[in-house]
Amino acid sequence: QVHLVEAGGGLVQAGGSLRLSCAASGRIFRIIAMGWYRQAPGKQREWGARTTPGGTTEYADAVKGRFTISGDNAKQTVYLQMNSLKPEDSAVYYCIYEGPLFEYWGQGTLVTVSE
Repeated sequence: QVHLVEAGGGLVQAGGSLRLSCAASGRIFRIIAMGWYRQAPGKQREWGARTTPGGTTEYADAVKGRFTISGDNAKQTVYLQMNSLKPEDSAVYYCIYEGPLFEYWGQGTLVTVSE
């Protein structure tokens, strides 16, 4: 089984920055892509960013220009650098691992951005 562990969430003021990480371990055969979703209270889960081992990246409009996703193939770890944070960015952030046949999710890390 694949196990994902997110870290780096916390409380920051508007305009501040946080760096999230997601480390994958376990029975990993091949990584197709890894990415980040978030879910705020009372809202549906929202896709934020995606990256591949080849280095391609995709972003949702809500985070484009402020967030940067990157990965370390050797460490099997993906990062999300979040800058210029806004209160509306407050959410639980979830890491996703896309394998050849299955997807796996982390437990989430809480990000809170104050006014």
